[in-house]
Amino acid sequence: MKKSILSMIVATAITATSLNVNAENTWEGGAKDAWIDGKAESTLLFNGNLNSFDINTDVKNGTVILTGKVNNFVDKALAEELVASLEGVTKVDNRLTVIDEKTHEEDSKMMQSLKDSKIETVVKSKFLFDSQVSGLDIEVEVKNGIVTLVGEVESDSERDLAFTMAKNTNDVTSVVNKLKVTDLVASN
Repeated sequence: MKKSILSMIVATAITATSLNVNAENTWEGGAKDAWIDGKAESTLLFNGNLNSFDINTDVKNGTVILTGKVNNFVDKALAEELVASLEGVTKVDNRLTVIDEKTHEEDSKMMQSLKDSKIETVVKSKFLFDSQVSGLDIEVEVKNGIVTLVGEVESDSERDLAFTMAKNTNDVTSVVNKLKVTDLVASN
């Protein structure tokens, strides 16, 4: 009987201790989620491009759930990017509803145009900062993620290097290489 009572006391103590630890973890997780929620709400509030009063945030274990409505798909993507960049956010569940779905095609075109501009800038910068490539002699054109290289280079190796640098750039779908190797012997 003494062993049974002693076993029950030990079991009760272990259970009480684990409940106390679990309560502390729940409180800490809840406080962190509340902190993330406050940062998310503030970030959306201070962004002048979004109507933050139509966007609701809820946080569970570091995952931010966005609900509400936005005017277009660009606003939906912007809200997600802003929240995803916050410290402590592990994931964003974007459930925002787009009010004017007619503009989806226009938004997609605008987003692709912005992405193409970014690609062009990155590729051109790579060429300008690499001493092995004649960055000033190469024109970079980008349309729908397809990079076209036009201009003159001094060797086949430089032509291949420029092609590879462009191909290895984020968001590039393919590269059209129209670079021509100049004939140095004929020009001398």
